[in-house]
Amino acid sequence: MALSIWEALAVFAAGIGAGTINTIVGSGTLLTFPVLLATGLPPITANVSNALGLVPGSISGAIGYRHELRGQTSRVLRLGGTALLGGLAGAILLLALPSSSFDAIVPVLVGLALVLVLFQPRLAAVIRRRREATGGEAHPEGGVALLAGLFLASMYGGYFGAAQGVLYLSLMGLLLSDDLQRVNAVKNILGAVVNGIAAVFFLFVAEFNWTAVLLIAVGSTIGGQIGAKVGRRLKPAVLRGVIIVVGIIAILQLTLT
Repeated sequence: MALSIWEALAVFAAGIGAGTINTIVGSGTLLTFPVLLATGLPPITANVSNALGLVPGSISGAIGYRHELRGQTSRVLRLGGTALLGGLAGAILLLALPSSSFDAIVPVLVGLALVLVLFQPRLAAVIRRRREATGGEAHPEGGVALLAGLFLASMYGGYFGAAQGVLYLSLMGLLLSDDLQRVNAVKNILGAVVNGIAAVFFLFVAEFNWTAVLLIAVGSTIGGQIGAKVGRRLKPAVLRGVIIVVGIIAILQLTLT
């Protein structure tokens, strides 16, 4: 179906907003997906077109965070491989399961992620003290717990993806002893991997609206650069606050629509 000029402008603007939000926190899909549905696209077509269109935005955001990515090559490869497998599994589930299957669990997952983000400094301190008391050592890359959590978050991301970045940030912020901005840079890479593998899978089995894909791709690329300039200037406490606000909005939209 063809988009009118006003629908095209709305999709383009949503792409800019999504690219900006995804780079800073995540949840940009909550902007683009409703707009695509409002243009009359079927839900599956809107979802897969959105997934492909947001890939350039994630790449753009990662380029904007290139300074924070220095020294994280091995981490990106390890976590990226896990995200790729999870994203592919989620894409397969999208076509195999009814959307109602995830309707109940998604708000719970996002809510749990927000609790982890909110109390991340305290939880991390408690974990460190417990390890010191027992003589144990933390795994420098989060261990099996992080890989398992990221696989499940990526599976969800391949399925739909709203608030996927919030899940990533909560897991890595808790299980990695690193600056939140460096963690955010890795999150952008993981988002690109998951959207990318899901989009490649959908190319063979689903129908795209290529006009929507192009508009979101260009818009999210612009937004990725905006998000990188804004996000990397935020202090950890402020960034954590932004994550929580966006996550709450995500929960409200997921439960009320």
